[in-house]
Amino acid sequence: MLLQRNATKIRSLSDAINVSGALSTTRSSWSQNIQPLEHGNGISLDDVTYTKLIQSSTQSGCSTHGKLAQLHMVKTGYTPTLFLHNTLLNMYFKCNESDLALQLFDEMPERNVVSWNSLISGYIHLGQYPLAKEAISKARIANINLSKHTYASMLTICSQTGDLELGKVIHSLIIVTGIGVGIDAFLTNPLIAMYSKCGRIDQARLTFDKSDQLDDVSWNSMISGYIQAGLHNEMLKILIKMHQCGVRFSNYVLGSVLKTCCLNFNHSLTWGKLLHSCCIKLGWDLDIVVGTALLDMYAKIGDLNNAVLIFNLLPNKNVVMYNAMISGFLESGEKSLNLFREMQRDGFKPSEFTFSTMIKACITCNDFEYGRQIHGLICKNNFVKDEYTGSVLVEFYSKYRSMEEALICFNSSNKQDIVIWTSMIAGYSQNGEFEKSLILFCELLSFGLKPDDFTISSVLSCCGNLGGVRCGEGIQCYSVKSGIEKSGVVLNSLMYMYGKSGDIDSANRVFEVADKMDVVAWSVMICCSAHHGCAKETLRMFEVMIRSGIVPNDVAFLGVLTACSHGGLVEEGLRYYETMKGKYGISPTEKHCACIVDLFGRAGKLSDAETFIMESSFSESPVMWRALLSSCRIHKNTDIGTQVADRLIKLDPESSSSYVLIYNIYNDVGMDSKAKKIRNLMSNRSIKKEPGLSWIEVENRVSSFLVGDKSHPKSGKIYAKLNDLLEKIKKVGYEDGKNGFLVNPHSEKLAVCFGLISLPSCAPLRVMKNLRVCDDCHRVMKLVSKVEKREIVLRDSIRFHRFRDGICSCGDYW
Repeated sequence: MLLQRNATKIRSLSDAINVSGALSTTRSSWSQNIQPLEHGNGISLDDVTYTKLIQSSTQSGCSTHGKLAQLHMVKTGYTPTLFLHNTLLNMYFKCNESDLALQLFDEMPERNVVSWNSLISGYIHLGQYPLAKEAISKARIANINLSKHTYASMLTICSQTGDLELGKVIHSLIIVTGIGVGIDAFLTNPLIAMYSKCGRIDQARLTFDKSDQLDDVSWNSMISGYIQAGLHNEMLKILIKMHQCGVRFSNYVLGSVLKTCCLNFNHSLTWGKLLHSCCIKLGWDLDIVVGTALLDMYAKIGDLNNAVLIFNLLPNKNVVMYNAMISGFLESGEKSLNLFREMQRDGFKPSEFTFSTMIKACITCNDFEYGRQIHGLICKNNFVKDEYTGSVLVEFYSKYRSMEEALICFNSSNKQDIVIWTSMIAGYSQNGEFEKSLILFCELLSFGLKPDDFTISSVLSCCGNLGGVRCGEGIQCYSVKSGIEKSGVVLNSLMYMYGKSGDIDSANRVFEVADKMDVVAWSVMICCSAHHGCAKETLRMFEVMIRSGIVPNDVAFLGVLTACSHGGLVEEGLRYYETMKGKYGISPTEKHCACIVDLFGRAGKLSDAETFIMESSFSESPVMWRALLSSCRIHKNTDIGTQVADRLIKLDPESSSSYVLIYNIYNDVGMDSKAKKIRNLMSNRSIKKEPGLSWIEVENRVSSFLVGDKSHPKSGKIYAKLNDLLEKIKKVGYEDGKNGFLVNPHSEKLAVCFGLISLPSCAPLRVMKNLRVCDDCHRVMKLVSKVEKREIVLRDSIRFHRFRDGICSCGDYW
């Protein structure tokens, strides 16, 4: 018998404590109501006394006294009644001892509906849903006429597990057994909840309409179901019907509906204000639940005047109210910080949400030091392990390029949620640490977490920036396997990855199969096409987008202006620039204006470019003058180039690119003495030129090269191929100048040679470089593509060059 086995388990306890003594020294709260019939070891107590002892354990959640009472029954030879067995069964479940409960259930000589209901409810209470389902099956096999309490518990399981099929079976049993005749609210409510949580809101409504008895919970359940399903109009209809039926709105109903008015559905603000009036009429406007919902609604829709008014009227403020206000003022930044200080002065303890919102406010108002102070408070309040707070901290430090601090925040959290992993991966990506981002992604997979579409988007962007098309293809396969390949952010990142890696054809294929092409997808493809030098195709794509009814954004116009600049389409570029400002009301950014400067400059209209800069709002921007200086080098204009260089060096004295550009201008026209002065100036100011670096992906590995690099394991074969190519291209017209092929083997030449000896003859060579390609390398690439009959795609810091049969896609206009 179970009672005897439990007696053995508690033997040490009973030896230390005399049962009668234990009974006489129990807590006064319940001992006053228990009068033992006898205090001798061999005398049993009665059912009432045993029941009260066991129930005291049930109420306290500690099974000690219940076990002692059970032990006393064993020692005195007392035979418990069915009622006492059921009481013991319930006690074991409430004290989280399901194993003992199951043993007791198995050995009970008699069971009734209460026994089965206690078993099923106990498993549900402990969250052991599979065992609860198994118990339900056994009860059906045993032909137990389950009560409506059991059916209600069974429906709760289906709601928690999303088991629609079992829910339908239970619904059928309720009807077949007759217990569901004129289904009352006790069963209607869990049925509505079950169908709603299983995604069958239509069945939930059918159950609701056919029920003979509805209470407040029924209406609330139906409203909650429509909210979960996102059917806001239906929710409002049921709310109107509830009012027509004379059911008084509760603060819970009003609070739930007001929360949905924060969402952008038809007339949401109108409904929100209407409900606000209703709240005032019913006297609920100062209720803490309704008042907080009203405050949150106005704050989220941006009506801060009404939000402040409600905030000031509410008598008993709490942390949630302050959080809603701080979040509402997030865009202004400074007001959120002031409200946070007021909250602390009023003695309210900030929550995790408060701190995470404050970090966002610091990002908005660009206050790094205050953000660090908030981080200190987060540590002080022991919220460092909270993953949502951690992800916001990672985002904060990533913005300020403090990746070491971001990594500390990441490692301090529990790392159980995909959001914080995505924040860290995106942080590395935004700061150019693409390899670390991909390594962290691999660690995420080994951790057993499933990446979401935003995670996949971040790592695809990393692959694009690295030019790792093979790695990107592997991640694309993973997205297909995970079923998120059709996500908009994933498709856009795939187009970006292929376009940035030099495979514009694959980018186009992804674009063509996309189910929904929004402005982001169009903008990505337009920019990819522009950077690949497909000027006419870019403009055609832009016009198709306009005809499709898509309103272009600033990124789409940036792609169009870039295409016009690279294609020498001056008139078209100026026309699109004016259209952007006039027709679409988009204010030009620094990048848009730099495109116009480049457009004028490449066309040789250097004076027009200079005038444009002086008349723009970015006349003090180094980017604008650097674009003009680059054009001065193309046209070998030393007069304007010298003036622009002097201005540029004053604006940005630490940038090496300005010195290098003016040095190259002097060097190209043979002004060696002036070129030497620039070199000396760089040396005196400790300005170091960024070394040229090129890389190529071969066999899923990225190999990088510097100028004259001989560190690669296949360096001997690479230089042997270099010599061989030199002889071949000399035969078709290559002349070795002072910056010759062998004299100064630039990094892109070494990368191309490595690709030629490593990749199949049918595979195109895709090489990436961090700087602009020089004239000599550009000329060499054209000739190599001809003699080797290979396609070479070279991405420099500005654009793509696609070499085929001795011709470059840029048309030598770069």
